[in-house]
Amino acid sequence: MSRSNEIADSVNRTLDQYFRDLDGEKPAAIYDMVMRTVERPLLEFVLRQTNGNQTAAAEILGINRNTLRRKLTEYELL
Repeated sequence: MSRSNEIADSVNRTLDQYFRDLDGEKPAAIYDMVMRTVERPLLEFVLRQTNGNQTAAAEILGINRNTLRRKLTEYELL
């Protein structure tokens, strides 16, 4: 199984549990919840891997360095 499939399976399991825990309640803004939950630790992890080098982190993430800086500011990671 590829790593991306492992991550996808993990997301599926977590969302399945989330919906079960709702016990019939209607979910709201689930996209934003998932993205914010995943994005911050992803940024933190990649920055650790690059020893804080934002140019290298942006390259690994496949995003523009300015986009990375905006996200780091948004998550108060600067």
